Amino acid sequence: MRRALLATALAAGLVPAAHAVEGMWQPAQLPKIAAMLKQHGLKLDPATLTDLTAYPMGAIVSLGGCTASFVSPDGLVVTNHHCGYGALQYNSTKEKNLIEQGFLAKTFAEELPGSPDMRVFVTEEIRDVTGDVTAKLTPAMTGQQRHDAIDLAKKTLVKGCETDGYRCDVYTFHGGYSYQLIKQLEIKDVRLVYAPPESIGKFGGDVDNWMWPRHTGDFSYLRAYVSKDGKSATYAKDNVPYHPKHVIKLNPQGVEEGDYVMVVGYPGRTNRYRLAQEVSSAIDWQYPTQIKLYQEQLDTIAANGKANPDVTVKYASLVAGLNNYLKNFGGQLEGLRRADAVAVKQKQEADLDAWLKKQGGAENQALVADIAELKARLATYQATRERDVDLALISRTQLFASGVRLARLADERTKPDMEREAGYQQRDEVRIEGALKQMERRYDAKTDQDLLVNALVHYVDLPKDQRLPALDTWLAGASTRAAIQGKVSTLYKGSKLGDTAERMKWFKADKKAIAASDDSMLKLANAVLPELKKIESEEDARDGELARLRPRYMQAIIAWKESQGLPVYPDANSSLRVTFGNVQGVAPRDGVSYAPFTTAEGIVQKNTGEEPFNAPKAEIDAIKAKAFDGYASKKLGTLPVDFLADLDITGGNSGSPSLDAQGRLVGLAFDGNWESVSGDWLFNPKLNRSIQVDVRYMLWVMHHLDHADNLLKEMDVPAK
Repeated sequence: MRRALLATALAAGLVPAAHAVEGMWQPAQLPKIAAMLKQHGLKLDPATLTDLTAYPMGAIVSLGGCTASFVSPDGLVVTNHHCGYGALQYNSTKEKNLIEQGFLAKTFAEELPGSPDMRVFVTEEIRDVTGDVTAKLTPAMTGQQRHDAIDLAKKTLVKGCETDGYRCDVYTFHGGYSYQLIKQLEIKDVRLVYAPPESIGKFGGDVDNWMWPRHTGDFSYLRAYVSKDGKSATYAKDNVPYHPKHVIKLNPQGVEEGDYVMVVGYPGRTNRYRLAQEVSSAIDWQYPTQIKLYQEQLDTIAANGKANPDVTVKYASLVAGLNNYLKNFGGQLEGLRRADAVAVKQKQEADLDAWLKKQGGAENQALVADIAELKARLATYQATRERDVDLALISRTQLFASGVRLARLADERTKPDMEREAGYQQRDEVRIEGALKQMERRYDAKTDQDLLVNALVHYVDLPKDQRLPALDTWLAGASTRAAIQGKVSTLYKGSKLGDTAERMKWFKADKKAIAASDDSMLKLANAVLPELKKIESEEDARDGELARLRPRYMQAIIAWKESQGLPVYPDANSSLRVTFGNVQGVAPRDGVSYAPFTTAEGIVQKNTGEEPFNAPKAEIDAIKAKAFDGYASKKLGTLPVDFLADLDITGGNSGSPSLDAQGRLVGLAFDGNWESVSGDWLFNPKLNRSIQVDVRYMLWVMHHLDHADNLLKEMDVPAK
C-alpha cells in the first residue's frame, strides 16, 4: 500500500526523486545547482545561502567536531545530546551523574561551565587563497621543501587574518588543488544549559547506533558567553551571553514525507576521491586493525570501571566515542565489501585513464604519468603503518601525551612564532592550556597505565628499525606484559603530572627547566621528543609529495566530470557545507521497506526497563495516555520521534540543523542508517539516508517531561 501511495505521489510531482542527492556542497557552489535545489523544493533564493552573515547561514556554528545553531538572541545553541556529552561528563561525579539524570538550568546563573577546551566557532568569511599558497611552489621542490613552503604560506595568511577573538585557518580542498582561508569568531566560554536524561538522549544506545528504526532524543542545549565588552574570553563568572546576528527559527509543525529538507553543517571527513589501493588497504588492514585495538581499549576501561565506578564517569565520553567508531568501522567493512568498492574504484580509474589518453596532448599525458606516480608512492607509504598505529596508541595515553605536549611546547617557544610547528604557536597555547586543565575530569591513573601497557605490548613487536631508540632505552629490554607493567608502574610513581597544578606549573616552564626536571614522565617525554620530531619530518616530506600529486589527480577528475556536465563537490574537511534532499524512507534489502518516520509508540514497544531501552516511566505513561500536548503530526496521527531523509552527511554533521524549505529548524541530524556508513568512500543514492531527531519530539520532551518552558519561551516557541 505504501509503495502504491508513493508511486502516486511521484506521478503527481509531490516527491522530486526516489534517489538521494549526492554532494556536500560549499555555499559558494549553490548557485551552480540552483535548478536542482528548486526542483527538490527549496523556497529560499539559493543565493542567500552563499551569504555567511545572512539568515540562515549566519546562525550555523561549529563545535570543533560537531555542528550546532543559534536558536535565541542570548547565545543559546542547540546540538545533539552526544555532542554535549562531554559537558555532561565534565560536570558529573559518581554521586551526581548528570549523564544519567539529565540537566536543566532555569536561569543563566544555574548554567554549568563546559570543559575548558569547549568552543563555539562562528564562520564569517571564506576566501579562496590558492594563488597565495601555491605562488612559490616549483616542480623541482623536494617533498620537504614543498611542505615547508605551503606551511609558511598558510601561517602567513593566518597571521594576516587573525585579530582579537578570531581564529583563522587555511583549509585544503581536493588534496591541494585549491586552498581557502576561513575566518571564525572563536567563543571560548561555553556552558551547559539543558540535556534530557540518557534514557531519552541515548535511548537504544550502541545497540541501535547506525540503525533504523531509531527512537533517540539526541538533542541538548549549550550557551555561548563573551566578556562584558562583547569579546571572546575564557570562562569568567561575569561574562555575559553572546548575542548572535541571526538565530534559526523553529517550525513546531515539522515536516512530512516528501518535504524538502537540507542540512547545513561541518562534516568532518570523507574519502570519495581516494584510489582503489587506498580502499583496499582500508578493507584489508585499516578497519580490522582499528576494530581490534578499539575493542581492547574498551575492554580495559570496562574492567577498571567494574572495580572503580568513578572510572565509568570519567571515561564515559571516550567510551561513547570508541563504541561509535567501533560500530562505524564494522559498517564500513560490510558496506565496502558488499559494494565491491575496490572493483568500482578500479573501473573509475580505468575510465579516467582512457578519457585522458583519448584527449591527447602533452598535459593529459603528464597527468597520466603523475597519477601513476601517486599510486607508486602510496604503495611505499604502507611500510610504516604498523609503527604509526602503535605510536599513536602510546601518544594518546593521557600522562604520556601531557608530558610530550609540555616538552614540545617548551621546545617550540625557543623559536620565532612563524617557525613554530602548527599546533604549538602562540595562538594555540590557550587550547593546550585548556586540554591540560580538563584532564583532571577525564583521567584515572590505573586506567591510563593499563592503556599504556597495552600500547607498549604492541610496540615491542615492531621491527627493530621502526622502534624509537630512546623508548627502547627506557624499556631496558622489557618485552613481556609483566615486565612492561613493572616499567610503567615505576614511571607513573615517579611523575606528578596527574595533578592539575603540577601540569600548569610545567605549562609555564621553559625548555631548560623541562630538561632539568626529575619528573619521570617529563624525562621520558624529553628523551623521545627528538625521535618523534624526526618521524614528523618524514611525514611532512610525505605530505609534501602528496601535495604535488593529489592535486594532479583531482585536476583530471574535475576535468573529466566537467566534460560530462557534472559539478564536483570537495571531500568533507570540517568546513561549512550544505546537503539537501527530501524526507523519505528506504528499502535496504529485498522485501524490506522502511517508513521515513518513527513514532512515540515505538518507544513503548522497545522499552524493556533495562539500559539502553529504559525510557523514563513518565514518558511511557504519557505516550500510553497519548498526552502529546498538540505536538503530534496530523498526518501521522501521533508524535513523530525521528525521521529519515536522503541527505549526504558524515561525522561532524552531528548536531546540524535540518532545515525546511523556508530555512526553519525541523530537526537535528545525528546519525545515518547502517547502509550509509560506507558512504564516506562510495555514495549509494538508493541506500544512503540521514537520521534526524524530529523537532516535535524535542519540543514535547522539553515541555511535557522536563518542563524546560523557560527555553521554549526563549526560542519564541508558542506556549502549549
